[in-house]
Amino acid sequence: MEYTQLGRTGLKVSRLVLGTMNFGPQTDEADSHAIMDAALDAGINFFDTANVYGWGENKGRTEQIIGNWFAKSAAHRDKVVLATKVYGNMAGDGETWPNHDKLSALNIRRAVDASLKRLQTDYIDVYQFHHVDRRTPFEEIWQAIDVLVQQGKILYVGSSNFPGYKIAQANEIAARRDGTIGLVSEQCLYNLAERRAEMEVIPAAQEYGLGVIPWSPLHGGLLGGVIKKEVEGGRRAGGRAADALANTTIRAQIQAYEDLLDKHGLEPGEAALAWLLTRPGVTGPIVGPRTAEQLESAIRAAELELSDELLTGLDEIFPGPGPSPEAFAW
Repeated sequence: MEYTQLGRTGLKVSRLVLGTMNFGPQTDEADSHAIMDAALDAGINFFDTANVYGWGENKGRTEQIIGNWFAKSAAHRDKVVLATKVYGNMAGDGETWPNHDKLSALNIRRAVDASLKRLQTDYIDVYQFHHVDRRTPFEEIWQAIDVLVQQGKILYVGSSNFPGYKIAQANEIAARRDGTIGLVSEQCLYNLAERRAEMEVIPAAQEYGLGVIPWSPLHGGLLGGVIKKEVEGGRRAGGRAADALANTTIRAQIQAYEDLLDKHGLEPGEAALAWLLTRPGVTGPIVGPRTAEQLESAIRAAELELSDELLTGLDEIFPGPGPSPEAFAW
């Protein structure tokens, strides 16, 4: 496994990030622990989660599963760079009680203590804002974060789903505060089929020294060989992939993509991950395996080297927006 610095920090993280969103809802605790064992054995040291994972009445369940895994061995926590998130409403299912969501100083304080308890650890390496909070000023947010850093409860701070201008605003305000490190990473939707992040988000991240962590690298399964699976196994796509394939233009695009990779003898999902690892500014994509076999496929992707011919062909099928600001200006 290769490692890189997380943005401008000295923190070394693996080029693949283990996403845990399926732990609980789709993968039981025993299998989740086996996947984490296998990830660590493969050299993946960057684990990502969120306080709301588990969803509905089971919000927090994913953090609990990870915490139980940490409790099995002190070496687990020592080797893992742990990232979790704050923003979503953690009140009881169906409740809308104030101050149980978003990024107020009160909710940040409440949420980090609850996450630490569920994760059975006394610190979080990268504490991430899961979404922009349009109501809370960054001055308040950074004040709350500074206290947590001083208390040793968190080490670094990242964002998720931030537009470029909010990355700039957050870090400019942090720069005016003595000792505030600011954002060091951004998790964004980014893959071959969804490249809008190249217009503003990734340039802003690079300008301010943030590592880029793409989520949904297979675009909801669309880039994972969905047409091939239909033909060979009668397994129809679901969710976002099914909706996309209903569009004849998109279906033709995905067919061209799968044909190109078949010509090069590559699996679509592995090639899509490998492509992200070639992109400027990308620390590593989040892979969210439901099974050990899916994790093994992701690990193979990290070892792939894509030829210039293949990269050119992928750009022809999935053209990006082009450099900013030329993408939207003369």
